[in-house]
Amino acid sequence: MARTGSAGRVRQAATPAEPGRLDAVPEPERYVPTAQEYRAFYRLMLLIRRFEEKAGQLYGMGFIGGFCHLYIGQEAVVTGLQAALRPGLDSVVTGYRDHGHLLACGVPAHAVMAELTGRAAGVAKGKGGSMHMFSVPHRFYGGHGIVGAQVPIGAGLAFAHKYREDGGLALVYFGDGAANQGQVYETFNMAELWKLPVVFVIENNQYAMGTSVNRASAEDQLYRRGESFRIEGLQVDGMDVLAVRGAATVATDWVRSGRGPILLEMKTYRYRGHSMSDPAKYRSREEVSAVREHQDPIDRAARELVELGFATEDELKAIDREVRAEVAAAADFAEQAPEPDLAELFTDVTASGTPWT
Repeated sequence: MARTGSAGRVRQAATPAEPGRLDAVPEPERYVPTAQEYRAFYRLMLLIRRFEEKAGQLYGMGFIGGFCHLYIGQEAVVTGLQAALRPGLDSVVTGYRDHGHLLACGVPAHAVMAELTGRAAGVAKGKGGSMHMFSVPHRFYGGHGIVGAQVPIGAGLAFAHKYREDGGLALVYFGDGAANQGQVYETFNMAELWKLPVVFVIENNQYAMGTSVNRASAEDQLYRRGESFRIEGLQVDGMDVLAVRGAATVATDWVRSGRGPILLEMKTYRYRGHSMSDPAKYRSREEVSAVREHQDPIDRAARELVELGFATEDELKAIDREVRAEVAAAADFAEQAPEPDLAELFTDVTASGTPWT
C-alpha cells in the first residue's frame, strides 16, 4: 500500500517492525521558505532554463559538438535538493544531463558554457564537454556518460565520508532508464549493508531515451526499487521546488543520522528530446504543452512569489533580464575563449599526468 502526503507525493507505507529495523522515514512537508530563499530558488531555476536554451542555440550553430542533453523542465529537482547540502562538504555525482547540476553547485555560468564549447577556460579545461564535466573544488564528481555508472561511484564517495567521519553525504542522481541497470542494485545492497550516507535520486522524467517508463519498467513506481534492500523510498513532485526542498530536508536528516541510504523518486518532465539529436516523436505536442501549461516549476514559483508578496511582476522581469544578460555574457565568453593547447593533450588523463607508452 502507498499513501499520498501533503507535499503532493506518495511514499511507501511503513512496514511492520523487524529486529534491528529502524523506524520508517518521516513524512516530508512542503518547505516554507523565506522571501530571500524563494527568490534564490526562482533565480537558479531561471538561470538553468535560460542557460540550457542558449546551449541549444549554440549547438545548432555548431559551437558545441558531440552529444548534448538539456535539462529544460527539470530545474526544480536540482534546485531544491542542492539547497539542503553543506557546501564544501557534501559530494555530488550525476549522469550526462549535468549542466544544471554544475550551475546548482555554484560553478559560474561562463565556466560551464566554456566547457560545452571545448575551451581551456571550461570547468574541466575543455576536455569533458557536455557529458563529462567535473569540479573537485565544488565537490562535483562528474557527469558520466555510461548509463548508471555514477551510482556505484556515488556509493564510493559516501564510503569516503563515512570512513573519514567528516559528517558529509553523497547525493547521487540517475534517471528512470538507469534505474533498470544491474549495477544500481549491487550498489543498493552494499549501501544498506554498510549504512552509507548516500541519497539516491531517480530523476524520473518519464522517458528513458524514447521509451516510456511504463513500458520499460515492470515496477514503474520507482521509489519502491529499494524495498528488497530495506531502503526507504519517497516519491516527490519534482515539478514543485518547495516539495523537493521539503523532501531534501527529510532525506539528508535521515542519512546524516547514520540510518543509511534513502531513495527519492523525483517525478519530473523534460520538455526537449533525450538529446539534441532526438526529434521526440514518441510523445505528442499536446502532452508536452499540457505539462508546460499546468506544471512548469518556474511559472509556479513566479505565481507563488507574487501571491506571497515576496516579489512583484516587475521584480521578476528584472531577474529574468539579469539572468539573460549573465547567460549572454557566458556565451560570448565561450565563443571567444581559446581552445586547449596541444601540450594539454595528455594531462589529467592518468593519475600521474603522463601519457601512456
